[in-house]
Amino acid sequence: MIIGVPKEVKNNENRVGMVTDGVYEMVKMKHKVIVEAGAGLGSDITDEDYIKAGAAIYTDKAKIFDEADIIVKVKEPIPSEYGYFREGQLLYTYLHLAADKEQAEFLKKKKITAFAYETVQTEDGSLPLLSPMSEVAGRMSIQIGAALLQKNNGGKGMLLGGVPGVAPAEVVILGGGNVGLNAAKMASWMGARVTVFDISRKRLIYLDDIFGGKITTLMSSAYNIAAALKTADLLIGAILVPGAKAPCLVSEEMVKSMPAGSVIVDVAIDQGGSVETIDRVTTHENPSYEKHGVIHYSVANMPGAVSKTSTYALTGMTIQYLKRIVSTTMKDIILNDAELKLGLNTYKGEITNKGVAEALGYDYIDPALLV
Repeated sequence: MIIGVPKEVKNNENRVGMVTDGVYEMVKMKHKVIVEAGAGLGSDITDEDYIKAGAAIYTDKAKIFDEADIIVKVKEPIPSEYGYFREGQLLYTYLHLAADKEQAEFLKKKKITAFAYETVQTEDGSLPLLSPMSEVAGRMSIQIGAALLQKNNGGKGMLLGGVPGVAPAEVVILGGGNVGLNAAKMASWMGARVTVFDISRKRLIYLDDIFGGKITTLMSSAYNIAAALKTADLLIGAILVPGAKAPCLVSEEMVKSMPAGSVIVDVAIDQGGSVETIDRVTTHENPSYEKHGVIHYSVANMPGAVSKTSTYALTGMTIQYLKRIVSTTMKDIILNDAELKLGLNTYKGEITNKGVAEALGYDYIDPALLV
């Protein structure tokens, strides 16, 4: 097969879909890898590095799409890229379709075979291709929130961990999954007072155990969240429903009740967001805005700002599933590989992931019916 790795074009997206290790593995398996010139520079990988690993470097993006059987990316295609795709081409990337009907329509119309990293799921319910970026985004959320709490950035002028004699900040985290866990780690290490909300008592017991009671865990309810936000200095949205749009848990009235100069960082924005007052996706160039006296941060590709760490963390996992994709047929994947089948979001013009279909109002088609 011919595998194409184009340069990412989303605002300040410096990650790349494959590193040199991945190129070497694919070439060793007798596949050809073509990489767009400069695609790896944002992750500190030169064209020469790729060539040494066995890749061919193309300066013409269109030629990559024309020749490649599989396109490997990091972020979902944006409208400026739609024209490059061939009908029936295979795409392997993050898609986040539940909040993006325009992209879903494009993938359906072009009959793209689209595997979404974020819906590949193991038997125990874990998301192996989402976890690395959840870890990065969770830790980044606290780093970013701490910076935005500074007075010069519009915040209340508060040090997250306080100092002796001065109380630390109160951090509220909605969701105790990988993002929430890593956000809680960073916040507690920095000395903040941390409260984590989740709907799973089992998950809250786990968090209480690993933190040794150093954080507060609460069952998620509108009443409990509203009470906590009245004194919160930093709110982290860390909600994920695999394949589905994030539920809105924070109303505009709750945001209005938050102290002036407090901060919201919604990591769930790429799935539609969980805060009512976050009405736009921001970029790394203009990441935040103020509403009701509260600073809102809603960048959808947060890990792109720490691209070298993120790229290597991500591709170390994605290459394992790519090996499976290139080693068999779509029929075999659909009938015999439950993990990749869950990752298949569109196939032959249909929506083939149940959560995505429900979120967007489409009929779900079991891909087994299409082979």
